[in-house]
Amino acid sequence: MLDANCPNCGAPIRFRSNDLPVKVCDYCHSSVLRTGGNLQAIGKIAEVPDDVSPMQLGVRGRDGAHSFELIGRVRWRYADGAWNEWLALFDDGSTGWVGESMGRYMMLRQVDDDALAPVVVDHIKAGQPIAIDTLITIGGVDYAVTDSKQVTCVASEGELPFNAPLGLTATSIDLMTPDGECASIQKDQGGEVEAYVGRYMSLAELNATGLRSFEGWPMPAAARA
Repeated sequence: MLDANCPNCGAPIRFRSNDLPVKVCDYCHSSVLRTGGNLQAIGKIAEVPDDVSPMQLGVRGRDGAHSFELIGRVRWRYADGAWNEWLALFDDGSTGWVGESMGRYMMLRQVDDDALAPVVVDHIKAGQPIAIDTLITIGGVDYAVTDSKQVTCVASEGELPFNAPLGLTATSIDLMTPDGECASIQKDQGGEVEAYVGRYMSLAELNATGLRSFEGWPMPAAARA
């Protein structure tokens, strides 16, 4: 954990993981890049627009044997809508992403680079289209493509593994298995391809606490801590 001051406005900022190089200042919304012990403001970040979501930074939960806290968010937009990706920092120092779209949640963890066949990576890097229902093997498991789209970052907040300014683009591919396991493949603006696997989970299954309340949404009793 590193406590420091924003190089743009001087406000206190905190990096909770040595593996996360970017922090969006809560006060001036500058993106602060950490390189070793040096901090650099690398641009302003658009504020995340209000949305109907019970999630917020600081929500705590559990996945299996490990607890986590949501410490960052990227909001992505595409032709038919938008969704949130929340960065979860686990008690063992690892991270995962909680995807949130239309009231559904998925917990995803990044897999090793060799989990995807090189021919698949090359195909995606080249920008070749991938048809719906195409089978892609990730880590020895066959997933069917359910969606493939171009997405743009609307805004970001908190601590992140990469800089996510307004207008950042990516390719996002969603996949599922017949028994409901899910996966995501993303090609970033620089052409790098990463794969994530996980499953859909309810708020109860995430053991989520510290949720944001808003009018018209009955917060589960177990989530009010």
